[in-house]
Amino acid sequence: MNSRRIGIAMSGGVDSTATALILRESNDIQGFFMRLAQPDFAAQKERVEKLAERLSIPLTIIDLRQQFTDKVLEYFASSYFKGKTPNPCMICNREIKFGLFQDAILSSGMEMMASGHYAQISHDESGYHLLDGVDQSKNQSYFLSRLTQKQLGKILFPLGAQYKSDIYDYVKQNGFTHFEGIESQDICFLADETVGNYLESRYPESVKKGPIVSTEGKLLGEHNGLFRHTIGQRRGLGIPDSTPWYVTGIEADTNTLIVGKTASLMKHEIELGDIHWLSGIEPPLEASYKVRIRYSHRGSMAKVELIGKDRAHLIFEQEQRAVTPGQYAVIYKDTEVIGSGIILS
Repeated sequence: MNSRRIGIAMSGGVDSTATALILRESNDIQGFFMRLAQPDFAAQKERVEKLAERLSIPLTIIDLRQQFTDKVLEYFASSYFKGKTPNPCMICNREIKFGLFQDAILSSGMEMMASGHYAQISHDESGYHLLDGVDQSKNQSYFLSRLTQKQLGKILFPLGAQYKSDIYDYVKQNGFTHFEGIESQDICFLADETVGNYLESRYPESVKKGPIVSTEGKLLGEHNGLFRHTIGQRRGLGIPDSTPWYVTGIEADTNTLIVGKTASLMKHEIELGDIHWLSGIEPPLEASYKVRIRYSHRGSMAKVELIGKDRAHLIFEQEQRAVTPGQYAVIYKDTEVIGSGIILS
């Protein structure tokens, strides 16, 4: 295989370091690091710089703070204040990491971008296909389900066919032994803050108390801001009872938190908006597909019915618990991601 110029998305962790080690064996690689809204940016930058030095590769820092604020942080906050539970990684991957960051890497003269994600990409006459990583405990295909054909065509995922345990062994064999206990945060800009504290400190004018009512309309208590709650939540409601209450609805228009018992959390059907098909073409809809309604969800079989061009109705074979508006439902054919949509209800 001819040597290619590949830009490595570096984070300071074991996965991006392993990616660089694997690809430098037969390619001309350079490191790239995003400056976003990391509270520990200085320490992370120093760590990445030392790794790049040890790898003997040049490092470029791409400052995307303003774009990250505009595209991700504003979406994150506004979703909560609208009574939704956002997924900032979905937006960041499409708009920032494999959007503006990828553009910057390619514009610098690189032919491809590589990252340490545990997912796989294949290619045939019909286009690029996004597949699960083989390590199901680390599989990240869910978070990449909003990517486009253009983006997929310029990405390499060298760890997609690897297991995390083997990656630790691999970097140790290459003299990198200091990664134990260091993992990327789920939400990089929160650090040690909770979502509630993060939003309250930055948007104090949006902290408004309101009623907690049962699914039957009975007043049960008072909440201290809808943004502190999500569907399926049990803790922090302050409603004593012999059986637990759960958040079953969030009504931003009336500033009301709705709670119910376990049965109220179950749904057979959900509505999706902003449908995105990775191939650019809707798949045959007479078949059933596996659908994951959150990252931690293992998936359940459902029929997909389209409503216009960008909405869909999902009918699950089995009831689903705590369907959460604002999260993404990702649709799979076997191990391939074929599409996704934002959960409306």
